Amino acid sequence: MREYVLPERIESRSFEIIEEELIRQGIRLKTLPSDAECKIKSAPVIKRVIHTTADFDYAENLVFSEDALTKAYELLTSGCVIVTDTNMALAGINKSALNKLCAEARCYMADEAVAAKAKEREMTRAAVSMEMASELEKPVIYAIGNAPTALISIYEAYEKYKRSGKDGGYHVPGLIIAVPVGFVNVVSAKELIMESGLPYILSKGRKGGSNVAAAIVNALMYQLTR
Repeated sequence: MREYVLPERIESRSFEIIEEELIRQGIRLKTLPSDAECKIKSAPVIKRVIHTTADFDYAENLVFSEDALTKAYELLTSGCVIVTDTNMALAGINKSALNKLCAEARCYMADEAVAAKAKEREMTRAAVSMEMASELEKPVIYAIGNAPTALISIYEAYEKYKRSGKDGGYHVPGLIIAVPVGFVNVVSAKELIMESGLPYILSKGRKGGSNVAAAIVNALMYQLTR
């Protein structure tokens, strides 16, 4: 049966349907200790990813480190930079919410210097982009929806920093949204992030995508701007 919904009601009605479906399937969304005390909650993040993908598997496979929500709040309220691994994710991040938070979003994948360095060193552009982002002086949220090599680059740089004890212009990631999609090195790259001790929001397994990365960023920001 077709349901008539006013254009301005489509999003809210979609979330109502998601709530109904969660109840029908007997799915209870996970909660974190920080849900009780932080202005950012985990459930709206999970629901927005479901809204973006129409995939209820994310109710189970989207996981958060214990400090993810508090770190997200700290970063988004301190004028952070959100670095994506695709221009698609960058395009999907809500610019009005960014402006309200005095935050910014960047993607270095089309940067000519990144392309040249990647070719010279026989690396992916995504890996080189993460190296560039690690030198930013502002706190950084990494939103990775496509390239597992980006996650591997972030992990290796952090491990090198821990071993050396010297920053050398390196800045520790504030939060990693690790949701690349695919088959080659995707699962193992996500596992590295889970083992790193860095704050993360992550999709277990092969699922993810640039749209998921942008949806997570937006869900975090909307809780502070709407």
